[in-house]
Amino acid sequence: MARKFFVGGNFKMNGTINSIKEIAQRLNAAQLDRNTEVVVSPPSLYLLLAREHLDPAIQVAAQNVFDRPNGAYTGEISAAQLVDSGIAWALVGHSERRTLLGERDEFVASKTVAALEGGLGVILCVGETLEQREKNETIAVVTRQLNAVAAKTGDWSKIVIAYEPVWAIGTGKVASTEQAQEVHAEIRSWLQEKVSSEAAESTRIIYGGSVSEKNCRELAKQKDIDGFLVGGASLKPAFVDIVNARL
Repeated sequence: MARKFFVGGNFKMNGTINSIKEIAQRLNAAQLDRNTEVVVSPPSLYLLLAREHLDPAIQVAAQNVFDRPNGAYTGEISAAQLVDSGIAWALVGHSERRTLLGERDEFVASKTVAALEGGLGVILCVGETLEQREKNETIAVVTRQLNAVAAKTGDWSKIVIAYEPVWAIGTGKVASTEQAQEVHAEIRSWLQEKVSSEAAESTRIIYGGSVSEKNCRELAKQKDIDGFLVGGASLKPAFVDIVNARL
């Protein structure tokens, strides 16, 4: 079964009302690959603005979601609230939340399940630090992060796995094509062993970590790379070139 190419744009804590509108206008006017699923993730304040101004074919993702349906959780957003607002996806487990905010594997797994049960698709981020890579712990770290989710759900049909080596995020460094493909292949093998052959065949595994218009085409040729999660470049015109990496 062919896996539909998937490109996500994570705006992080960037953007204004005007710049979000400009990005939406640019994407709406662009000739985007119809065989690529495109999702953008602005700050929560601008989720409704982005949804209002983007073409319906372009989906919107929250950068975070809480693992409770509602209640006294100041500052959090529930899956139900996101769905009610027309938001289809949520980012979960991004390394910046794991490292800066101390989100542990179990919490990431709980948020993943809450998002899925609430009707959202999940972009599940995994990846190792430079220290862990230098100790040859990459696969152990990534599979540990995935195992935490597998312990709470067996349904991976609405999960997109984003492999983001922490040392390559926003640094200008990028994993070599061979390094990225190697880890993606290991993740697919993990899906085969721990989830199911169907999940291994159908789950999209995307790459993130200083993806640009310069390196995206070579990465997109790899057997187990099914798209990208783009950071800073998603704010720029070059995002269109990344979306069209397979054209």
